Amino acid sequence: MSIEFNADEVFKVAERIEENGAAFYRRAAEITREEKNKSFLRELAAMEDEHLQIFSAMRAKLSDAEKESNTYDPMNESLLYLKSLADLHGGEGSPDAAAALSGKETMEQIILKGLELEKKSILFYLGVREMVPARLGKDQIERIINEEKSHVVTLSRALNEARHGR
Repeated sequence: MSIEFNADEVFKVAERIEENGAAFYRRAAEITREEKNKSFLRELAAMEDEHLQIFSAMRAKLSDAEKESNTYDPMNESLLYLKSLADLHGGEGSPDAAAALSGKETMEQIILKGLELEKKSILFYLGVREMVPARLGKDQIERIINEEKSHVVTLSRALNEARHGR
């Protein structure tokens, strides 16, 4: 038996992942001492909030076909499974990411952790994409992946600045 998800289910999980990503950057901003760094981390949290809004808007525009499921699932277990995967994959959607921050991290370490989380999220979506048939909105998952890639670019630039003192 193969598991299939639709784009609507994946967007619901993407929204949850963005909420948890924003919580990570807000927590990092709380424990960071330098105001410049606090400001940057708050900007990253705002970017996650913006992605949440983008994903919500994209989900609202999905066709009925991209929301339908061909799987008999009266207990909604497939969505619970997908949410569990999102929480456990170790990426930005992990609720444990924010809690793991001790307050002793340097800005470079926070950015490196953010990069690691974003990359794991991209890998998560790449895997999930294979579980979404074309008729259920597979192309929509590519849009999520592209949004996440933009975070990697932003964080890579910030890492370069942190390492070179700019």
